[in-house]
Amino acid sequence: MTKVSMLRRNLLATGACALVGAVSLPRSASASAFGGRNLTTEEIVRKWYAAWEQKDWGPVDSLLADNFTFTSAAGDDHIGKSTFKERCWKTQINFIGHFDLERVAAGRQDAFVKYLCYTKDGKSFRNVEYLRIKNAQLESLECYFGAESSFPSAVSTGQK
Repeated sequence: MTKVSMLRRNLLATGACALVGAVSLPRSASASAFGGRNLTTEEIVRKWYAAWEQKDWGPVDSLLADNFTFTSAAGDDHIGKSTFKERCWKTQINFIGHFDLERVAAGRQDAFVKYLCYTKDGKSFRNVEYLRIKNAQLESLECYFGAESSFPSAVSTGQK
């Protein structure tokens, strides 16, 4: 019998790489009301960030489930769609220029997204968000702010 020796560190690294690879594999399409074709989770996620760049609540609203909740470290604990519109959409929409999606790891009904957001005044900030999706709509979004910042974003502290 041959004995194989492997350091725990290498074993953990191998396991972590396998997990990231598994999450990044293409998934089956989910049901959608968009143009009569099924969209993948990643396509829905990309539509979400593109909708913010359109500066029109209609496309954003159409991507949110009726039971949508938003959570962040800024005191938003599972707030509903109407509160999200007041606290987040209306306060941030004139700030945001565009998003560079640096990493989208999509599962069957969820995704982690790391993005770099460029503001209209030339600054930028980076966040990570976890989105849960059902029936081609966002059921929940958890936002994790990047760097040391205060609400509403790193923009408020002058970070770039």
